[in-house]
Amino acid sequence: MSIVKINVLTVPEEQRETLEKRFAARAGAVEGSDGFEWFELLRPVEGTDTYLVYTRWRSEEDFQRWMAGRGEAAHGGEQGGKPRPAATDATLWSFEVVQQAAPKQG
Repeated sequence: MSIVKINVLTVPEEQRETLEKRFAARAGAVEGSDGFEWFELLRPVEGTDTYLVYTRWRSEEDFQRWMAGRGEAAHGGEQGGKPRPAATDATLWSFEVVQQAAPKQG
């Protein structure tokens, strides 16, 4: 059964472009990971400063393996001359996929 991890990021308006550029620069970094199924960066459009980073994995074990390797480095604190984080707060939500619709054909 697939699992979904949603990283909820609070991003001040003046940091939105920075966050989006950083994600764009890392495009493809997670896609090659064993068990990875899907990624989306969701930008807020109505009255909030909350971005959602949606990833879907084959299993919790696959996600944990990614976090222990490249993922942890990608999400770690940035210090020592590296850019500061664009987000001021982050929370990780976890879900199991119970039901899904088949992709639309055509």
